[in-house]
Amino acid sequence: MRFEPQDTPRLFSVPCGVDFPRALVQGMIERASGQPPEALAKAELIVNTSRMARRVRDLFDRGPSVLLPKISLLTDLDLRATLRGLPPALPPLRRRLELSQLVAKLLEAQPDLAARSSLYDLSDSLAALFDEMQGEGVSTDTIRALDVSDMSGHWARAQQFIAIADDFATTHENAMDPQERQRQAVLDLIAEWDETPPQHPIILAGSTGSRGTTLLLMEAIAKLPQGAVVLPGFDEDQPDHVWQTLSDALSSEDHPQYRFFKLMQDLEMGPRDVRRWTDANPASTPRNRLVSLALRPAPVTDAWMREGPQLRDIDSATSEITLVEAPGPRAEALAIALRLRQAAEDGQTAALITPDRMLTRQVSAALDRWDILPDDSAGQPLQLSPPGRFLRHVAELFCKPLQTDALLTLLKHPLCHDGAGRGDHLRHTRDLELRLRRYGPPFPDHDSFAAFAVGRDLMPGWTDWLASCFADKTTQGERHLSEWVSQLRDLAETISKGSQPAEAGGLWDKKAGREALKVIENLQAEAPYGGAMTARDFADLLRALLSQGEVRDRDAPYGSILIWGTLEARVQGADLVILGGLNEGTWPEAAAPDPWLNRQLRHKAGLLLPERRIGLSAHDFQQAIAAPEVWLTRAERTDEADTVPSRWLNRMTNLLSGLPDQGGPGALSAMKARGQMWLGRAEALEAPKPLAPAQRPAPRPPIAARPKRLTITEIPRLIRDPYAIYAKHVLRLRPLDPLVQEPDALLRGIVLHKILEDFVKGTLEDPNTLTVDHFLTCAAEQLEAQVPWPVARALWQARLERIAEDFIAGERNRQARARPSGFEVSGKVRVTPHDFEIAGTADRIDVDERGGLHLFDYKTGDPPSENQQKAFEKQLLIEAAMAEHGAFEIYGEGRVERALFLGLKAPLKEVPAPLQDEPPAKVWEELSKLIGAYFEPEQGYSSRRMVFQDSQIGDYDHLARYGEWDRSAPANPETLT
Repeated sequence: MRFEPQDTPRLFSVPCGVDFPRALVQGMIERASGQPPEALAKAELIVNTSRMARRVRDLFDRGPSVLLPKISLLTDLDLRATLRGLPPALPPLRRRLELSQLVAKLLEAQPDLAARSSLYDLSDSLAALFDEMQGEGVSTDTIRALDVSDMSGHWARAQQFIAIADDFATTHENAMDPQERQRQAVLDLIAEWDETPPQHPIILAGSTGSRGTTLLLMEAIAKLPQGAVVLPGFDEDQPDHVWQTLSDALSSEDHPQYRFFKLMQDLEMGPRDVRRWTDANPASTPRNRLVSLALRPAPVTDAWMREGPQLRDIDSATSEITLVEAPGPRAEALAIALRLRQAAEDGQTAALITPDRMLTRQVSAALDRWDILPDDSAGQPLQLSPPGRFLRHVAELFCKPLQTDALLTLLKHPLCHDGAGRGDHLRHTRDLELRLRRYGPPFPDHDSFAAFAVGRDLMPGWTDWLASCFADKTTQGERHLSEWVSQLRDLAETISKGSQPAEAGGLWDKKAGREALKVIENLQAEAPYGGAMTARDFADLLRALLSQGEVRDRDAPYGSILIWGTLEARVQGADLVILGGLNEGTWPEAAAPDPWLNRQLRHKAGLLLPERRIGLSAHDFQQAIAAPEVWLTRAERTDEADTVPSRWLNRMTNLLSGLPDQGGPGALSAMKARGQMWLGRAEALEAPKPLAPAQRPAPRPPIAARPKRLTITEIPRLIRDPYAIYAKHVLRLRPLDPLVQEPDALLRGIVLHKILEDFVKGTLEDPNTLTVDHFLTCAAEQLEAQVPWPVARALWQARLERIAEDFIAGERNRQARARPSGFEVSGKVRVTPHDFEIAGTADRIDVDERGGLHLFDYKTGDPPSENQQKAFEKQLLIEAAMAEHGAFEIYGEGRVERALFLGLKAPLKEVPAPLQDEPPAKVWEELSKLIGAYFEPEQGYSSRRMVFQDSQIGDYDHLARYGEWDRSAPANPETLT
């Protein structure tokens, strides 16, 4: 194929709504018609993505049979550069590692410049700036020469970071940054063409010229004798005077056609000089005109008033557009999934296009209910794949002491111990979890693993494997990156392999595993350039590297249901296109903050403006909305706040609303009505079946099944929430202890009780130790031994310091009245005639000279008042009654002289039990009546009978279906058999 000679650059276009790769192939075949078969093979076609190249080859393969042109990528210019003797490109990972070291040295020298935690973010941001400078041909001298008189403080700091570029360049004289090398390769190629212009056709197709290097190449190819540039998504409906308004980059960079205007301006051409590549017509010419008018540059939107009335085919333009304005992201995803399901049933090719990966995951999950697996071009982020998660969890072992949740996360991971012994491994893991929940410790170690193994029938070597892989892996200080990578790989493979020597782990199997292995091997290869770092820095680096990878490893994707990013949508075609997530901040994405240069400085330096990305997104939108059938979807609210419609969607709806004479409002209403129909279907699909709310339960189990034993602390619960007693003792349900142990109120109570017990015992042996200093020393020793959380230790020690003087003064008075005799004394007594046992433990019992008993109960919270004790909180009163009935054997049926709560918080409180108003004999009688009542068949265990506060949540409230009924609901007795 050959082009007719001409004196001007050769620019061609394909309008929006035409399948660009198909039109490109069709145009090449038409131009080669009537020429020798080898004519097409002599042509060279340059495209910008590998996806585009694959699609073009597929279309050529469909026929008619021809010799294919040479198809190459823009990045293939590197190969030509190698032949010209340019230095090799510096590996991106090596550059990142070395840049981070340079930034680290600067931060060490001047810590006030930035926080150390921002090291890798700063390095990546600088690398992106350097790439852009090299791609646009901007030197550091140009940056330094900028006028920054109004921001001198910030600029002085930025200059110190940007100066790293010079230091970095001087250390790599034998290698080039990829962007610098790409630009130099293009410049060398252009120089070669200037000397010896190629005589065969060279076509560059599909690029918008958004980067400076690409724009240079496009301009050079357009000027070649047989060169041509084919522009995608060219707006043929935009008037000439509107094109001229795009001359100011600061105000026009976000327009979808700005990059084409820049190219035409550089080539001294106008829009009328751009010819059609083929005669293929858009899917809807009226829609293209409508969208073109809606997206006019902001300074000339007054054209709506003049050109809007000239739109005569609004119904035709919008008849295949559906507007879905969902109340939330879930409704949006479900409506999209329903339409994709309909497309699959009808045999349509349907594509969801959105930059919102959360939306694509929600749509995929919704499609799963119909066993539809969409073909997602982005695949799965490597860091979220099983190997990626596994490696990140292993790296975290080096960063902080092992906790139960981190241990079980790895032990239950599908890649852990994944050989033939996995069944036994999971059984052991379940037993270990139950033990750690019940008994701890909060930070498992060698000793706790060894204790677990005692008396258990475990797989040979399992405990040793467990301890060697997980115990004491926390690493302090810095290590060289090479050591970190080797340690990570060895440990990950050992955990995956398991305890059986004959097993081989599957960590690197399947595609995700192979991709993860590539990351690790690449990191190993470049590790010598990484320097020393902490465990946290290494874990952050690993996470960042894994986040850059993607895995497409789907078993059998549904070929006609597709999910594309905006990049893939440029080179594909579909019968139905759904543009999802059309909200500001999502599509278009909000411009990322630039810590180095503002818009004005970027413009002066010749760098890309932040609006460039918005302009590219606008071009993607303009192309996608021109498809045969289109859905426009958005969520009106996210979890956090109301959303703002995308600027392009806003322009469309505002334009239609302002054209009543042309039927615009009616067309917009029809678009919304179609969307509302699908939202209604989605709502109906998720509507729950109506169920009658549960009633307040009051089960009445058989007398034989009712509990025959309660502890003192359970008596108040029997009064306030009898259903909890039923669930615990009749149903025998126990809440699991938390997976991650925390320094909670229960542990605080246990530890403080132990401190007081040991201290008081010590004062009995040596009265001289009854001092504040000795009390606090004992407290510090116990806290150090039993509380592995430094912050909790400090807080609890401070709490004891605040009450120490009051406690010591009170203790002297208590010991003057009676001698401490028993600590944590267990006792039990039977209640007749029901043969019911009450058991309990007295915190402390003192005995006076006359044999009278003094009972003390330590409370780490607020002790109950005397009135509360009279009504509900009868724990200490019951303890006194038990003591007088001989519950504590060594004291017999002694007389209780005093019972006292000690509140161990500042100020220290002493609240006596009202023994005068509630004598033990009376309490015992009432207790007998209470127990006897629950031996009556008609007495039910009502839920939340008299809780202290409605805000209190019990362990069994969910079982009682609390929330479906409230406190005013009557109990519903139910006799159980």
